[in-house]
Amino acid sequence: MIDMTLCDTVLLDMDGTLLDLNFDNHFWLEFVPQKYAQKHHISVEQAKQQLIPQFKAMEGKLEWYCLDYWSEVLQLDIAGLKAEIAQLISVLPHVMDFLQALALSNRRVILVTNAHRHSLSLKMEKTCLQPFFNEIVCAHDFGLAKEQQGFWKILQQRYPFDKQRTLLIDDSLTVLNSAREFGIAHLLTITKPDSKKPVREVMDYPAIEDFRELIAQL
Repeated sequence: MIDMTLCDTVLLDMDGTLLDLNFDNHFWLEFVPQKYAQKHHISVEQAKQQLIPQFKAMEGKLEWYCLDYWSEVLQLDIAGLKAEIAQLISVLPHVMDFLQALALSNRRVILVTNAHRHSLSLKMEKTCLQPFFNEIVCAHDFGLAKEQQGFWKILQQRYPFDKQRTLLIDDSLTVLNSAREFGIAHLLTITKPDSKKPVREVMDYPAIEDFRELIAQL
């Protein structure tokens, strides 16, 4: 488990870490295929067969997270579609308690997300989490996803932090691998990023199911 006394700066992912990944999974794997099927007069299953390989091909690239990119490729208003089901956006259990405890601990807290600005704005509006962060960093502003080393280099240039006293919490193991390569000393992941899916087993990094396990240290 992470020793929070060794961490002055806390970098937090958004989707699947603070927010329930069920929204994004439902959106991309169910809702978008439904709308695509309607547009092209095909079955939802046919739409999934066409779309899911396209999604897979872009994983880990900034385009995967870019609403403008998918709006152009799919000829759908992706930002508008997200707003249609915004009621599904929700905070994972005990996140608010954790953020409040972090604020009281006087640590520096930075949101680092690959989410597109439109998606980020919608989710901040729905969850009201924005005041808990000293900085909000969107990978699109850097032109590089968190999976790429260049992201972390720019992050440290713009918001200097001591890699040995920094904690990153992220549900993506690929992102954690990238952060580890960059030299961030303290890395933690989430075993239940999607409330509708079973707890996942993680071997490579310390992991928590929810933030109660960290609050006691703060």
